[in-house]
Amino acid sequence: MYNIAIISGDGIGQEVMSACEFLLDKLDINFSFKYGEAGFDCFNKNGTTLPEETIKIANRSDAVLFGASTSTPGEPSPIINLRKALNVYANIRPIKSYKGVNCLRDDIDFVIVRENTEGLYSQIEYSEDNKMIAERHITKKASKRISKAAFNLCIKREENKVTCVHKSNVLKKTDGIFKESFYETAKKYPQIKTEDYYVDAMAMYLITQPQNFDVIVASNLFGDILSDESAGLVGGLGLAPSGNIGDHNGLFEPVHGSAPDIAGKNISNPCSMILSAVMMLDYLGEWETSNNIKSAVEKVIADCKIRTPDLGGNSSTMDVTKAIVQELI
Repeated sequence: MYNIAIISGDGIGQEVMSACEFLLDKLDINFSFKYGEAGFDCFNKNGTTLPEETIKIANRSDAVLFGASTSTPGEPSPIINLRKALNVYANIRPIKSYKGVNCLRDDIDFVIVRENTEGLYSQIEYSEDNKMIAERHITKKASKRISKAAFNLCIKREENKVTCVHKSNVLKKTDGIFKESFYETAKKYPQIKTEDYYVDAMAMYLITQPQNFDVIVASNLFGDILSDESAGLVGGLGLAPSGNIGDHNGLFEPVHGSAPDIAGKNISNPCSMILSAVMMLDYLGEWETSNNIKSAVEKVIADCKIRTPDLGGNSSTMDVTKAIVQELI
């Protein structure tokens, strides 16, 4: 039996998580779900966006599923703090073309490996005189660790190239150490091709030649921005899953936010949440089941009959979920 922490959050996080649970309940795998709170609604109830009890539940689990959370003014991000608490330092965001979706190209299939613990997302900000200051922390240890994760993922995916993204021409020390650490790590993987680009150039190349990339490694902020851009190449955030992996924990979440404008309407796309659960099943070693769900999602998307409004349809969240489950039966 797998102990899975369920943290729905708020907004559409609750809806897509309910859909995901519906699907997981249909599998021939024994799950025990433990529930934790986080986000804006949690803050209004408990005075914190991420209670200690939620962190304890997550730490005791075999894996964590997270829905989405609404930003709370003046309060730290619960998902960023949860990633740090679990030390899940590698944010893995696959980008893939799906048949039946209006993609930029039909041969896009790469993954962004985003450093998860530092950079500007350290959330260290303060005022000094008449200015506001945000600190950007980049360490050699974390840079080498995320580079190693990118190279290992490249081998796992049976690809042959890792691309490093940085801005060392301007951020000479922080991005300088990130780039330097990448190439130091690359020496241990001589069979893998390497290259690096400035982040502004990379943003262009993702539009002009996305088919040329296999694994992309970037610091926290750059990886976040580029992965949202990349989702736009293949149908939007409704098809963008992610996994946060550390040495001892795995946290899985859709890339999209809480989308309060459509919350409660039952029209959010559940695929990114379900595909995040697929990544969780891979993490747990349930590869056959994960591949079956992935195939079912692809069939429903390609069929073009049942799809949520973000993909041009008028089906509900649960309509899509039930169609995916039907493909599994």
